[in-house]
Amino acid sequence: MPGVVAFPVREGVVFCVLEIARPGAPKTAIGIFRWEPVANYLAFRLRPDWEELDLSEEDLEYCGLLEEDFTLRIQEMGGQTFLQSLEDSLSNFLVLSPRETAEGRSLDDLYEEYVDARVQPYQTHLPIYSLQAAATKFGEDSEVSAVGWRRVEGLRLAEGMFVARVVGRSMEPLIPDGSFCVFRAPVVGSRQGKRLLIEQLGVTDSSARYTVKRYTSQKRQLGEDEWEHSAIRLEPLNPEFPAFELDESQFRVIGEFVKVLS
Repeated sequence: MPGVVAFPVREGVVFCVLEIARPGAPKTAIGIFRWEPVANYLAFRLRPDWEELDLSEEDLEYCGLLEEDFTLRIQEMGGQTFLQSLEDSLSNFLVLSPRETAEGRSLDDLYEEYVDARVQPYQTHLPIYSLQAAATKFGEDSEVSAVGWRRVEGLRLAEGMFVARVVGRSMEPLIPDGSFCVFRAPVVGSRQGKRLLIEQLGVTDSSARYTVKRYTSQKRQLGEDEWEHSAIRLEPLNPEFPAFELDESQFRVIGEFVKVLS
């Protein structure tokens, strides 16, 4: 009889909800864990607004230490071991839901579905615009509706910031093709060396009309306090793509690149 080869079952991407369980009170979701077994990568997000929960001072202090504690333990133990230890050792105060499939859902999606779905414009979320809409809103001071709102962590948000999807490889590896990126408008101060979202005027092909490039310029002096740009150069980061020069009448700056969203 031929031998039977047993292949290990591949666990898919899963998530767990971290909750506070207090006697006589319903459970309160305070965080999400998202585990990718193939990459051995455990991501998590906890609520930042502990003060809004009805907690004692001792519990507030304890919850405020969780993020740093979890981060250090994941670094020391690895994602898989840490998640298993958490499932085995949580107290009655903190409980972890059973693992469920997370295929196709990001950490942001899961957090908003199970923990906190509130949209607080320019506090927790930024508007998402198409590049054409962003060019209209931030270039012509026209009212354009966002197609949605995206939670953004790790930045101090302010009006004028927005999210848009960048298509193309010219700014790789900084900006992968298809990335959602945060931009800030208007661009203040010197543009020199900044990575800018630019609209090329007179171009009808939308795939070529909007671009993100590093802005460099050279100036020449016309008089004692008078200068003009002698050359404006837009440079990609990917060496497979050429830099090019434009006259000021040929483009319009929409915003400044801030970061890529995961």
